[in-house]
Amino acid sequence: MIRELNFTQSEAQKVIAKARLFFNGKLVEKPTDEIFGDIEFMYFEPITKGLKAHIEYEEFVVFDKPSGLLIHPQNRLTPYSLIDELKAQYGMDANIAHRIDQETSGLVLCAKNKKSEIALKVMFQERDMKKKYLAMVHGELKDELKIDAPLLRFDDEKSALVRMVVKVHESGKESLTFVKPLKYFKESNTTLVECSPHTGRQHQIRVHLLHVNYPIVGDPIYGQPEENVVKYLDREMTRDMRVENSGARRLLLHANELKFELYGKSYCVKSDVDFEKVCFENMR
Repeated sequence: MIRELNFTQSEAQKVIAKARLFFNGKLVEKPTDEIFGDIEFMYFEPITKGLKAHIEYEEFVVFDKPSGLLIHPQNRLTPYSLIDELKAQYGMDANIAHRIDQETSGLVLCAKNKKSEIALKVMFQERDMKKKYLAMVHGELKDELKIDAPLLRFDDEKSALVRMVVKVHESGKESLTFVKPLKYFKESNTTLVECSPHTGRQHQIRVHLLHVNYPIVGDPIYGQPEENVVKYLDREMTRDMRVENSGARRLLLHANELKFELYGKSYCVKSDVDFEKVCFENMR
């Protein structure tokens, strides 16, 4: 199979690790299994829905991802995600350099080749990538904040709900976010803020803002009672219910700016989205 498909040994092992190889109708689970005869395997064939890149350079491309679009497929039944669009347009060696949540909109940096993928991922790991997000939060924030609170992802086998949740906890990982108020809206009692995360923990901005009592408008999990979270996860929550419970139809968080240096050249990429307008469209 490796010779016929022109796979490397590593690529063939990934097919097995991702549960994509079958023999006689049964899943092949061990890379050491010996199989003979007819086999079946699932091959990722990317599709495009025409999502255009926000900006493109020789080594990388940036998409301005809409809210609701997954970065990677959740499972093999996921029909479409951003990785589809990237690989369909730029080839199978192109890859996404970082992640943002499904409901978070905004800039996603993608490498066009393996070399730039490594360089970009190292930037995120070494915190050389400067990121700015916009968020609409509940309440009036008047002063700039420095939120220095360790974050821990809980892993409780008894509760699928708890496993999803990140919390401020003394035994968690160092996490730091800077928050600057931009504009207060008296009628909705909300504030548009700019968030600059120094670290890149999962759900960092969402949890940090909740920690200082300024939860993000539209957040279906953080700041919500458990019964509402369960309804959301079970897809039993209507749009009207969600607006009533959280303030908006979607999470009002947007990746707005990326600033970094690659191969001796500086880049500052900014989103063109009118996020204030998006917020009020989704708060109705």
